[in-house]
Amino acid sequence: MHDLIDSAMAYTDGDVDTNRTLSTSLNALVQARYSRRDTLRSGASAAALAVFGGSMLAACDDSENGSADSAPPVVEAGSSGETSSGRLVTLTGTATDDGGVAAQSFTQTGGEPVVTLSGANTGTATFIAPAVEEPTDFTFRYVASDDDLQTSEATITVTVNPPALGFAAVAKNRNDIVTVPEGYAATVLYRLGDPLTADTPDYANDGTDTDFANRAGDHNDALHYYGLTADGSGRDDSNSGRGLLVMNHENLNIQYLHPNGPTTPGGVRPEGEAIKEIEAHGLSIVEVAAGDDGWAYDQASGWNRRITPNTPMVFNGPARGSALLRTAYSANGAGGRGTINNCANGITAWGTNLTCEENWAGYFARPSSDNAARTAKEVTALGRYGVGSATGNYGWASVTASDPSNTLFRRWNATASGASAAEDFRNEPNNFGWVVEIDPFDPESTPRKRTALGRMGHEGAWPSLFVDGVRPAWYMGDDSRREYLYKFVSATPWDMTDAQATNRLAIGDKYLDDGTLYVARFDEDGSGEWLPLVFGTAPLTGANAAYPFADQADVLIHARLAADAIGATPMDRPEWTATNPATGEMYLTLTNNNAAGRPVDGTNAANPRHYNDPKAGSDQYGNPNGHILRLREAGDSSEATRFAWDIYAFGAGRDLNPTNINLSSLDATNDFSSPDGLWFGRPQNASGQVTPVLWIQTDDGAYTDVTNCMMLAAMPGTVGDGGARTVTNMNAAGETAQQRTFIGAAPGASMRRFLVGPIECEITGVDSTPDGRTLFVNIQHPGEGGEANAPTSNWPASQDGSPPSTTRPRSATVVVTKNDGGVVAL
Repeated sequence: MHDLIDSAMAYTDGDVDTNRTLSTSLNALVQARYSRRDTLRSGASAAALAVFGGSMLAACDDSENGSADSAPPVVEAGSSGETSSGRLVTLTGTATDDGGVAAQSFTQTGGEPVVTLSGANTGTATFIAPAVEEPTDFTFRYVASDDDLQTSEATITVTVNPPALGFAAVAKNRNDIVTVPEGYAATVLYRLGDPLTADTPDYANDGTDTDFANRAGDHNDALHYYGLTADGSGRDDSNSGRGLLVMNHENLNIQYLHPNGPTTPGGVRPEGEAIKEIEAHGLSIVEVAAGDDGWAYDQASGWNRRITPNTPMVFNGPARGSALLRTAYSANGAGGRGTINNCANGITAWGTNLTCEENWAGYFARPSSDNAARTAKEVTALGRYGVGSATGNYGWASVTASDPSNTLFRRWNATASGASAAEDFRNEPNNFGWVVEIDPFDPESTPRKRTALGRMGHEGAWPSLFVDGVRPAWYMGDDSRREYLYKFVSATPWDMTDAQATNRLAIGDKYLDDGTLYVARFDEDGSGEWLPLVFGTAPLTGANAAYPFADQADVLIHARLAADAIGATPMDRPEWTATNPATGEMYLTLTNNNAAGRPVDGTNAANPRHYNDPKAGSDQYGNPNGHILRLREAGDSSEATRFAWDIYAFGAGRDLNPTNINLSSLDATNDFSSPDGLWFGRPQNASGQVTPVLWIQTDDGAYTDVTNCMMLAAMPGTVGDGGARTVTNMNAAGETAQQRTFIGAAPGASMRRFLVGPIECEITGVDSTPDGRTLFVNIQHPGEGGEANAPTSNWPASQDGSPPSTTRPRSATVVVTKNDGGVVAL
């Protein structure tokens, strides 16, 4: 005879735990008064029917029609539960039978969309709650059968609510670790100097290491995850367990790269030091995979690749072959070497990576005496882009190479020393400031500099939504004070069949080499216009007095001068752009400005604040905490030339006065300063659907006496969800000026601090796996204020221990996961 014993079916998601089996089992309660056969014949049968939703009815019937030993398994349905999109749901079914339970399974019987059940043919199944726009019931049937193929079943209902942030805000702090919310873990994946080939030795981290062409570079910046097939043979955009990380290496903590910091004996940099510094710039492409012990990179992968300032490149687009690109390396102006100061990034729908050259101008030596050898037009252009350092940032031009024919160092001297541009490197600065397309799935491919997107201090090139039959666009900030926001619109409408093409750089030729470059004008009424930078249309002609343009190549190579001429709106350091995958609205970080860059009477509606946020007794007038602007294209089309805009959120430091400074009503859970990195969750998972998560990263100097740099998660509304406001600004002399602007609805609880980094770092670069359950974040230049023998940070060694105080810090990539396996942030 079968014994009626305790059984359960339950649901949990880590936050909501529905009723499981009573602590006193139903078996104990029933058997206290009845035998099993009596139970099936009496009032307890009705009680079982109510508890089990009818599943016992079949058991009762089978038991009465045959022997007790042939009864089907006993199952019990637990209580229904409630959760939110993106959270892990666990369904647990328990069945008992004296003869043994042969099979168990879960099947979705209601609710849209269909979820993916892991462990569906076991007694415990899990799924990620899908994104829904309104509360939606999902029902699941649990079935158990015995060796006689007799079955019993039960049903459970899970109500899924729309996506919502699901973590407690991290407190501001100045700890030397990466701090994440309770319920999350952060582990270090890929650090400065980590070897990328099987025979490259481990990193000593004492300044003696060499061969950075085969090691991770410094200052990890923007990154993107590209999925690989399970066997690692090629591209698979849906794989969340194995892929390629493509990341920029923007700059150097030079003091930690050499045993005792950099040297300049006799004013000349040693060749070995310069080679190391040059190779530590550029990009990494590195294979990563999730295993039983978490994520790790594959040191010996054939996909691994370093791209450095010495890697051969080609120019594509309207400026290819221009006389302004000719050098002693490429007399025809069609080729060049390398990429440098790579900051933000962009992507394409066909699986390539866009890396963007930002503060490249300072690397070149060009003393003021060079002006005498230049035309007035050249002097104007070089001055506008800031090519005027006497030595260059790291003095590479001073290196006397052991091989006189070696131009790897001479190229950093932009002086006009030869009879023509083909005999020197006067035009070498024009080789930089571009968007560079790279195919991560072809290690032998040559990167292409896409000149149609213009030359500037490119902070990024993030795309619009790709809509079949509509010309796609890429949004780009020029990261300097009083610079501009740009948009490139392809001449070719998007064809979705190109997304999986294998000749990826050829597809890039199709969409990125022909189109229109625009610059933004923000009007005082909350509207704006994209102004085309097209040669031959006034004032972009040879008749322009400030700078006579020769052709379209000249316009693109000197996009800043073209934007000046056409009347673009100067901004407070326009940096990263990001496109909301649900609405198509574009977001732009404006990191900060100062009194010199924007005086109290020099504000505009899109850059409206001038105030003081004093740090350690020193005034910081201007817009030291920055803001985030957003715009919506007319007709929601990437092809539009008009747009509406407002300011999504204003950074705020010490003064949380909501009248003129803390205009977004931030509080201790979400106050931030100097927004920089920006990225929306991927549309393949709940963090990028319905109300996508916006990740905001900071690169701050104004507020670092209070907290290290941070990353916040937010769920923004839409352009126009707030209203107009007039701000009263004040400068150090007490002079005031009023500025009208447009402010979005206060973020409130829909924005909160998710992560705080280690000492003196910048948080920059973020992406996730397609399923949203693994987040990759870059931590740049921890301990940047220290010295070789006295570092001010020991991270990442400090993340999980207490290393010696002389341990040198390293830029690194961290992996952030939710302990229960759900979508990060939800």
